Amino acid sequence: MFSYIPTFKRKNTFSGEYYRSLTILFLLSSAWIVWLFQFAQPIALIKEYGKFVFLGVTGAIFANSTGAGGGVIFIPVFSSLDFTETQSVSTSFMIQCFGMTAGAISWSGYYRRHHHHDKTWSGFIPSILLAATCSVLGLWSSQLWQLSSPSSLHTSFSLFSIVLGIAIIISSQRRPLQSHRLNALDYCWLAIIGYLGGIITAWLSVGVSELLVIYLMLRGVCAKMAVAIGVVVSAITVWSASPIHVFSSSSHALFELVLFAGPGAIIGGLLARKLALFLPVKTLKLFFSSWIILTGSVMLAN
Repeated sequence: MFSYIPTFKRKNTFSGEYYRSLTILFLLSSAWIVWLFQFAQPIALIKEYGKFVFLGVTGAIFANSTGAGGGVIFIPVFSSLDFTETQSVSTSFMIQCFGMTAGAISWSGYYRRHHHHDKTWSGFIPSILLAATCSVLGLWSSQLWQLSSPSSLHTSFSLFSIVLGIAIIISSQRRPLQSHRLNALDYCWLAIIGYLGGIITAWLSVGVSELLVIYLMLRGVCAKMAVAIGVVVSAITVWSASPIHVFSSSSHALFELVLFAGPGAIIGGLLARKLALFLPVKTLKLFFSSWIILTGSVMLAN
């Protein structure tokens, strides 16, 4: 008799979550269809750009399972398509608004369900608030003061990818420190990294999340928490640039491509957390770092 009540409650909870998910899916699908028909010749558009759904899925899976921004995948592809630098950065920002947001929601839900009272995750929210605030300040400092990248997007991104890949490999091979809680000095570094990372992100559409994840892993923070922090901070950072790259009438983003890559990024962002929890983090890091080193080297050679 008494065992039936919890079972009934679980069924109601499951039903509620199912219908809520179904409602969200319906609303998103309806919004996408409305957006599609804002363009002329929607059928031709699907034939020409439909394949970019897979780009969005791939980029978001890499980004949200490792903490690295999706631009690490998007920028090399856009470069091979002969996009201008402004087109590449704007389009990458806009796609990440979809994928990183989905990943941030997924990782935040994971924290709330499994680690809300976990002492090893006690720095999750403070780290996000501090690093995201400084990252947004860094991004807008770059915009308002017109700080330009020291070299072209092609060269800067290539060098950044190679250095980032090497740093990820080093951090993956190091034995984790037994440091579960961040101290005052760590938060100072997170503020500095957040600000500088925001400036780099303004130039390349990637930067802040990668630097944060590497630092946190070197400090011995739980790898999953480090990835989650990087994803959420990245989502906040890319959305802070939405007045420039998304809602501005002068945006250089290729909206036809985003129409398909964006929904793909949502799918990838939701799948990424499950992949990160299923596979060893070290395996993901090594695979990802090898990929971006190869990509950066190829771009630098061309």
